Amino acid sequence: MEKEVVLNSEGQLSELAEELKGSEIIKLAGEIKSKLALGAKIYNYTIGDFDPKIFPIPTTLRDGIVSAYQEGETNYPPSNGIAPLRETLSTYLKNKLGLSYSSEEILVSGGARPLIYAAYQAMLDPGEKAVFPVPSWNNNHYTTLTRGNQVALQTTAENNFMPTADDLRPHMNEAGLIALCSPLNPTGTVFSENDLREISELIVEENKKREGVRKPVYLIYDQIYWQLCHGESKHHDPVSLVPEIRPYTVYIDGLSKAFAATGVRVGWAFGPARIMGKMKSILGHIGAWAPKPEQVASAQYLSTADPDRFMKGFKSEILERLNAFYNGFKALKAEGLPVDVISPQAAIYLTIQIDLIGRTPPEGRTLENIGDVTQYILNEAQLAIVPFSAFGAEGDDKWFRLSVGTSKMEEINAVLDNLRSSIIRLN
Repeated sequence: MEKEVVLNSEGQLSELAEELKGSEIIKLAGEIKSKLALGAKIYNYTIGDFDPKIFPIPTTLRDGIVSAYQEGETNYPPSNGIAPLRETLSTYLKNKLGLSYSSEEILVSGGARPLIYAAYQAMLDPGEKAVFPVPSWNNNHYTTLTRGNQVALQTTAENNFMPTADDLRPHMNEAGLIALCSPLNPTGTVFSENDLREISELIVEENKKREGVRKPVYLIYDQIYWQLCHGESKHHDPVSLVPEIRPYTVYIDGLSKAFAATGVRVGWAFGPARIMGKMKSILGHIGAWAPKPEQVASAQYLSTADPDRFMKGFKSEILERLNAFYNGFKALKAEGLPVDVISPQAAIYLTIQIDLIGRTPPEGRTLENIGDVTQYILNEAQLAIVPFSAFGAEGDDKWFRLSVGTSKMEEINAVLDNLRSSIIRLN
């Protein structure tokens, strides 16, 4: 049966434009901005960003960017990134992760987003299935942009919201692309070595079946938070665990999270040269390169010892905030309040549960769904957090992402007190 086209007064756009949804997080951020503009006090822990007044970028990197502008490094960079940066990244990956990728196997872009888009476009055909766990960041939207079909795997708190080989196995025969992320946005959790090895072996096994017969299943491995593992948590990557997966794997990485440099817009992908070449062509047509001065400064910065010095203090500040919220939620749970929390593992996120569906404020209507709960917490506790439903989880999933990139240590007790009071008020 043909799809019925309903025209509106403004005219029909393309099917893609009509189907594509805007970012759920940006929509929530807009609501928060409106409240702030009216003078409301909001503790905004929604966005995966940093307050530069709390977490400034490394001074050496900042000075390098300014210097590059002053020295006139303002013309077009090569579409795959300037050679000095790609060469520096090749050395950096070898020294930090033990991964051997030449400068020709590295692609630089204006942050990680264009690289993920290009990877989808390069490896997934229209109508093919993209398989990814939820909650996860934006894979649903990238699949829509590529005109693929989504296979969203619901994960569980029992496994820290990370998928397993058993989750993926039923879908491998029809998959065109697997999209994974570790440390994971939104949960701040990481793959265990065993789980990632089993998934990598599964992909290799599937591609042996397909060899000479059909297109391989490819893997996007987003590891942009890998340098922000905390405590006993360790980062693992597929090629280090299962070298045979290398021909099918594209890594996504960048400056933005590890160095509080979200606005600097320098990201990189690395993988097989042929795939990088195709992604380069895709990005070349949309002009998604990182600004040249930022590339020049990044090449200089990553070739020094300063990143290690910066990371030590930066991670300590992040973990201090994550632990403060973690301990606070544990205390609320010990009081008998309907909350839960997963211990911090990585990134700038804490996974928290606030189970208020079915409860009623003294002067309001019953909280019937997770949207009602999110709004109640925002209005009554002045706390803005993102429900996992914004990351593809089932509609009434009671888990939330709390981001500490904008949090001040001196405010955390007040946030927890506000939340306690707002929960206690409910019937």
